[in-house]
Amino acid sequence: MHPEILKLIAIFGAVFVAELGDKTQLATLLFASDSKHSPVLVFIAAAGALCLSTALAVFIGSTGAAYLSRVPLKLIAGLGFLLLGIWTLVDYWRA
Repeated sequence: MHPEILKLIAIFGAVFVAELGDKTQLATLLFASDSKHSPVLVFIAAAGALCLSTALAVFIGSTGAAYLSRVPLKLIAGLGFLLLGIWTLVDYWRA
């Protein structure tokens, strides 16, 4: 198989798995479950929003690659997820 096809499959798989069950998907599910909203319009709006946010991420990532290579992104992302998890747990126990 062509190396570019393998890269495409790997990126698609990683993003697809990362998006499963996230807040965006749950919000889309809730909009689609409301009979006031057309499922087609929910799909178009959600797909457009995801395409735009992905385009921004690709643009920022590609233009900032020189600067981002000096930043420990995995460390920052990991700490960010830990902080969000702690915040969620604290908020759960407060209620």
